[in-house]
Formats: sequence, structure tokens, C-alpha cells
Amino acid sequence: MKIAFIGGGNMATALIAGLAGQLTGAGSLHVVDPNTEALERLASQYGVSTASSIDVQVGAADVVVLAVKPQQMREVAACLKPLLANVPDKQPLVLSIAAGIRIADLSRWLGGYTRIVRSMPNTPALIAMGITGMVAASEVDEAQRSAADKVMRAVGQTVWLKDESLIDPVTAVSGSGPAYVFYFLEAMQQAALEMGLDAEQGRQLALATFTGAAQLAAQSGDPVEVLRQRVTSKGGTTHAAITSMEAAGVKDAIVSAMKAAADRGRELGDELGKDS
Repeated sequence: MKIAFIGGGNMATALIAGLAGQLTGAGSLHVVDPNTEALERLASQYGVSTASSIDVQVGAADVVVLAVKPQQMREVAACLKPLLANVPDKQPLVLSIAAGIRIADLSRWLGGYTRIVRSMPNTPALIAMGITGMVAASEVDEAQRSAADKVMRAVGQTVWLKDESLIDPVTAVSGSGPAYVFYFLEAMQQAALEMGLDAEQGRQLALATFTGAAQLAAQSGDPVEVLRQRVTSKGGTTHAAITSMEAAGVKDAIVSAMKAAADRGRELGDELGKDS
């Protein structure tokens, strides 16, 4: 499988690291980015071919991964559009990992091209522990859907959606989700310091607790509510903590925050997709 990346940032690098020598050979990976330093690093580390602008190798790819900032997508699509028009028989898959860019808008910018999969990965992809929400345009065939799945599975799990509108909830839950985890870890470490533990002890205890609890939840067949109840003996220390959180409305605040993230995702789609 020949894969071309438009953009050589962190997420593209994570995907290349997962793909090179596994799903496809490094010689089948091509990266386009105006940043010469980034291209030199990728070529040195992974043996990929590179270019500073969209070239014929992009048109020869089976999958074109759009890994640029959402604000750059319209300009990139304008450069990619003539290449796609010149390969009507090949019809490569366009795989977007840019937040907020809807399939209909990207298709319009590409001159009506419809072989598009939209995805929302998250930052744990950088250590091959990500999860990606994905949705395909109706014109994407099973082979291309499978190709998109294999590309994103190089850095973690995938979840396929039937309706593109669900990308915004996915963004709220998993796309933005690592930030919520880091925020909670910040609070745990702050509490540890305020209660007399040193910074390294607080960090070690918080990280190990969060990692262990997440793994326990992943490996257990029980709902997380049941797992939480088992740790929460009435009148005990955990019960005191949960009671305090409930009184402060922590759960409701988290739910509201995630809904705000989903709302902002929809707003971004409207803002980025409108014709200027």
C-alpha cells in the first residue's frame, strides 16, 4: 500500500512510526511538508521519501492522509484537487485526521471528490495507544475502508460510526479526553503536595493509580459503576471522597464540559466549512 502524508507533524509522525516496516515498507511512505527540518528528521528516522510541496507521488498513492491543521485544509485541498482529477481510474482514498472539517466541505474543496474517510484520533497515538473514531463517505468501498482502518490501527484502536454527526461526541469523549485525564492527575498531584507528600511521590502515586484503575476497568467484564462501588465502603475514606465530589457536582460538571466540547466541535465545523 502506497501512503502519502500531507503534513509531517506529531500525529503524522506517530502514524509513520506505526506503519513503517509493519503495514507497508518505508519506501511506500511519502511525506509532504514545507518544514525542511521535519522532512529531514522523518527521512532519517523512517526512510520515507519527502517533498516540500504536493507532487506526483501523492497522486500515485493508494491513501492520502491529510494531517494538517484544520485552518490549512482548504488551501491544501485546492492544491490536491487537480492531482485527484488527473487520476480518475485510480481514485485514491483521502483520509482526513483534521478536527472540525466535514466530509461534505472537504469534498466540495476537492471538486466533488467523494472517496473520503474522516477520522478523529487522540494523542495517545504517539505511544501506539490511541483510539480513533472514523466515518466513511458512502462512495468509499470496503477495500478502502479496510485500508483506512489498517492505517489508524497502526497507532491504536478504531471505532467506526454510521453517522458523521457522531464525530463531535467522539471528539468530546476521546479526542479531547486525554486533557481531562491530565487535568484530574494535576488535581491528584496537587492534593498529594498539600497533604505532605513530595512532588515525585505524588506523581508516582497518581500515575500508577490512574493507569492501574484504567487497566482494571479494561480487563474487567463489570461496569465501571460496579468497580467504583466495590472500592467505596460506606463510612470509609473513599466514601468520604465520593460524597464530597457528589456534593460539589463533579460528575455533572464533567458531563457538561464534554457536551461543551461537542458543541464547540459542531461550531468549528460550521466556521471552517462556510464559504468566505
